[in-house]
Amino acid sequence: MRYLWIVVIVLVILVLASLALRVVKQYEQGVLFRLGRVIGVRRPGLTAIIPFADVLHRVSLRIVTMPIQSQGIITKDNVSVDVSAVAYFRAVDAVKSVVAIENVGVAINQIAQTTLRKVVGQHTLDETLSETDRINVDIKTILDGATEDWGVEVTLVELKDIQLPDTMKRAMARQAEAEREKRAKIIAAQGEALAADALGAAADIMMAHPLALQLRNLQTLVELGVDKNSTVVFPAPLMSTIGELGSFLARENTAARTAPPRGSNSTEPPTLNGTQLPTEF
Repeated sequence: MRYLWIVVIVLVILVLASLALRVVKQYEQGVLFRLGRVIGVRRPGLTAIIPFADVLHRVSLRIVTMPIQSQGIITKDNVSVDVSAVAYFRAVDAVKSVVAIENVGVAINQIAQTTLRKVVGQHTLDETLSETDRINVDIKTILDGATEDWGVEVTLVELKDIQLPDTMKRAMARQAEAEREKRAKIIAAQGEALAADALGAAADIMMAHPLALQLRNLQTLVELGVDKNSTVVFPAPLMSTIGELGSFLARENTAARTAPPRGSNSTEPPTLNGTQLPTEF
């Protein structure tokens, strides 16, 4: 009978210990209520409470990731887009997060959706696509102001996905293609202008040095001959040069045939191209 009482006493002590002792983890803070009133905050570690009189609420201080579901939004220029985002928040005041609001996660989710719709609706489609950083900052600022009284800090808000209508996607694709064609035509025009300037400078040099023009004509003939063409086109200036050279060679051949041979005793005065040369000086 004595051992039975010892066992009963040990069991009662264990039950009271389980009711009176609480463990607060490193990333938590405990808000202690006694008879319905907040009497303090308990730090991480082992905490003793009065059974049936005290209630300990543990509040996590870690950053919570909360997705904001996609919703249809009308932009400032009347374009319907589906925007989704993600928000990061954490509790900075354990007492406020328990006393000031019932479910802080649901509350932040709802206010984040309404804030996202409000902020995106104040921007045009181009601004929404190109100025996401500014939109993120605006949403975070509004959420911080609303959640400050709840003991919660919103650390970051990011737009995750922006879905456009199919018609708008096709229109933007056509616009991008037209923009690329415009840049290509501008680059081609600039290249033509540079080429024209270079050709003008080369023409001025050739006009000042006719020999350079003849060398260029010969180079053109060499380039034509590389392809093993059966037909060769001669430029007009080169034809005139070849004609002048042929006339000069014909005159020289005629003079050589009419000149007397060397060592001849002929008394006929020498001539050059039909002109008698003087024999006495």
